[in-house]
Amino acid sequence: MMSTILIIDDEHGIRLTLASILEDEKYRVFTSQDALAGIETLRREIIDMVFLDVLLPKLGGIEALERIRKDWPAVEIVMISGHANIDMAVRAVKLGAFDFLEKPLSLDKVLTVCRNALAIKKLREENKALKKISSAASENIIGTSAVIRNIRETVKQAADSDARILITGENGVGKEIVARAIHQCSSRADNPFVDVNCAAIPEPLIESELFGHEKGAFTDAVSSRKGRFEMAHGGTLFLDEIGDMSLSAQAKVLRVIQEQKIERLGGEKTIETDVRIIAATNQDLEESCKEGRFRQDLFFRLNVIPIHVPSLRERPEDIPMLLFYFLKEMRKELTLESGALELLAAHDWPGNVRELKNLAERIAVMYQGDCMTGNDLQKLLDNKKNKKPQNTGNSLPQDIFERNFNEARDSFERCYLEFQLSKNNGIISRTAEAIGIYPSNLHAKLRKHSITAANVKEE
Repeated sequence: MMSTILIIDDEHGIRLTLASILEDEKYRVFTSQDALAGIETLRREIIDMVFLDVLLPKLGGIEALERIRKDWPAVEIVMISGHANIDMAVRAVKLGAFDFLEKPLSLDKVLTVCRNALAIKKLREENKALKKISSAASENIIGTSAVIRNIRETVKQAADSDARILITGENGVGKEIVARAIHQCSSRADNPFVDVNCAAIPEPLIESELFGHEKGAFTDAVSSRKGRFEMAHGGTLFLDEIGDMSLSAQAKVLRVIQEQKIERLGGEKTIETDVRIIAATNQDLEESCKEGRFRQDLFFRLNVIPIHVPSLRERPEDIPMLLFYFLKEMRKELTLESGALELLAAHDWPGNVRELKNLAERIAVMYQGDCMTGNDLQKLLDNKKNKKPQNTGNSLPQDIFERNFNEARDSFERCYLEFQLSKNNGIISRTAEAIGIYPSNLHAKLRKHSITAANVKEE
């Protein structure tokens, strides 16, 4: 991008000469004959560097230096004067000037100082961006395992592009945390991060949620409403559980990705959108594409940068650090003996990080000591198990009451279907009739939950 330079000098010849020299070097140049006019230019334009005369009418150069440094700290300022002395130069540098040039100006000196000042400015901005990225990427993506370090590195590399990202992993592993870290590291961080749980929105409403609607578009549309794409304009749209989106909605999302435009339901106006899309799923979308449940063209559009977040049992070395992080949030100081550490590593963690956070909360409330043994931890894990009611049929997961609604619903649905299939000898038509759905719907649900028992058959 072309650097922008402002020249503030009351001598027309100086302004003209400097502007001509700098424009020949492909800089974009603005000029002002006094400091007040220059400040107005700073308010209107994005300026990278200022050449500022010391002796000016209305507002002196040193006073203008102080004001510019206060209101535009990122702008580099080079003072120029035909009446310079050492004291004045020292004072200007102490107040934040990059350099001090004497008139008559040397062409070579002007260009050298200009290049150096802009290089230093660029370096500062890059360092600031790197610190921001490192901080945002590390703040909530907790762990020292190789896979977590790789995820943090991918977040840093991918953040400032607009490339679409597909995050995969089991429920509870922290896919949304990764998505938020990407947003926070990006140039869109000051704009909205809008999340949509595609599994939680009823199918008839998903398009209205995504694209908005006009008044009267359907029975309950009593007023116009923005959709999530409009809400996320300039920022990031996080499509969680994208694998549960209907084929109709998938087609419209694909069109928006291609055209960067939407239309509200019931509306005729085309609305341009500037949205970075991050999607997440716990499903195998490639398999869903083969089965016709997910559009292959949309999958390829979303899967530009894939990020897989591993389960907690795949990175046991991160468990103590995560537990201490959650306990610190709850203001609970604790140390763990070796037996407790071994128990944490051996646990299966079906609920992943979400389950671990629930355990941390249980410890913060129920454990009064400051050093936990393996027996102490086992009692809390046993208490958790004992709180679960007995199930009929196939057993529900022990942590079902600690999962969110969608995860608990899916767990119940899977157990329910397995129980009903067993009760009806695995016969699809008989099971579908018993539970009141069409055989085709039952087939879809079995595929969704990967139920492929050998005795499942057609009648």
